[in-house]
Amino acid sequence: MFKIVITGPESTGKSTLSTQLTNQFKAEMVKEYSRSYLEKLGRPYTKDDLTIIAQGQIAIENKAIETNSKLIICDTSLEVIKIWSEYKYKTCNPLILNALNNRLPNLYLLMTPDLPWKPDPLRENPLNRNELFKLYKKEIETSTVPFHEISGNGEGRFNMAKTFIDNYTPFISL
Repeated sequence: MFKIVITGPESTGKSTLSTQLTNQFKAEMVKEYSRSYLEKLGRPYTKDDLTIIAQGQIAIENKAIETNSKLIICDTSLEVIKIWSEYKYKTCNPLILNALNNRLPNLYLLMTPDLPWKPDPLRENPLNRNELFKLYKKEIETSTVPFHEISGNGEGRFNMAKTFIDNYTPFISL
């Protein structure tokens, strides 16, 4: 099993790239659980909701691992919830931290905030994406998981990610 996580600040093309790479490599995609959770919540979320979101993300990731022995591509993962929690609440539930440390991917693709902001009712940070990008990069660098920054737009982002995956994983028949 090879796990790739697409991560980074809001509105950086994570979902689009995750879908493109899933199709390219015939992988199993793990969608962002927080989106479906928050759309159904019916109230402003709280810090406790982040733990529930993390548990939901773990559950759908586990399901993808069970059904695909080759490759999964995660449209965000627990590092997003950790950064989100620490940024907004200045703390993170130890359960999230422990799960993150025990569920690291094989590879991170870190999306740069160089795409135009697209408004979305669930997005909160249009003005501080560069600040958040630095937090993501620092988090990934301390994890020791290999990563590559993905920048540009459209087909350029896809080609950059595909080339990096192809070069990083030549020993895997993807």
